[in-house]
Amino acid sequence: MQKRKVIRAFANTPKGQIHYATAGQGKPVLLVHQTPRSWDEYRDVLPILGQKFRAIAMDTVDFGDSYRLEEEPSIEIYARGVIAFLDALSIERTFLVGHHTGGVIAVEVAATYPDRVEKLVLSSTPYVDAENRELRKTRPPVDEVAFREDGSHLMELWQKRMPFYPKDKPDLLRRFVLDALKVWDRVEEGHRAVGRYRMEEKAPLIKAPTLVLAGTGDPFSYPRLGPLSQSIPDCRTAEIRGGMVPMVDQMPETFAKIVMDFLNDPS
Repeated sequence: MQKRKVIRAFANTPKGQIHYATAGQGKPVLLVHQTPRSWDEYRDVLPILGQKFRAIAMDTVDFGDSYRLEEEPSIEIYARGVIAFLDALSIERTFLVGHHTGGVIAVEVAATYPDRVEKLVLSSTPYVDAENRELRKTRPPVDEVAFREDGSHLMELWQKRMPFYPKDKPDLLRRFVLDALKVWDRVEEGHRAVGRYRMEEKAPLIKAPTLVLAGTGDPFSYPRLGPLSQSIPDCRTAEIRGGMVPMVDQMPETFAKIVMDFLNDPS
């Protein structure tokens, strides 16, 4: 089946424009990226999902080319941005897919706005409970590095992420760095918002059938697959062998197939 062409555009919301990319026609599937990435994380997934669905990848507010926040970011604010985006596109109900931070945002959307989510896919999503929040308070910044006039901070950013990316696909790390540079002054804000989120209170409120998907090579999310899936009432799980932090663009065909199979399953 022929892959669908990706089209980019902006949606007007009450607080500003949200940038997105889309491919295909049919029932909508909204894809929410990890931070500090952008829609580009789903660049290779969009045309595959677009064969069966109206696949849409948005830039989370405050990231990519979407509008910048004036207040302190939070998962709740990011989720309100998702709802405003759906309203702007006149989408009443959608399949929702989130990866890493995008998965945490998707939890908030599904829990707080249950009528807007038909099915939910949480990809490589950390389970943030009280214990995890305490651990995050002492964890060094994930992506934040100090600026240096000689440009060595760029090398430090590259090297901090390098252990979590496949060695045979250096382009994935380049794409990450480009997204990080675009939001350099707030590159860590998404991670900080995750660290403040009370997921243990929200996950049990999810009503949509849910798939929790994790890559076995992701040290942040894979160990949390069990606690996260057990906290959601109607939930199943799946694993991708060798999937690392950038699993979405590392294995786009495998990722897209698992997502499509779940979304197409009538049960």
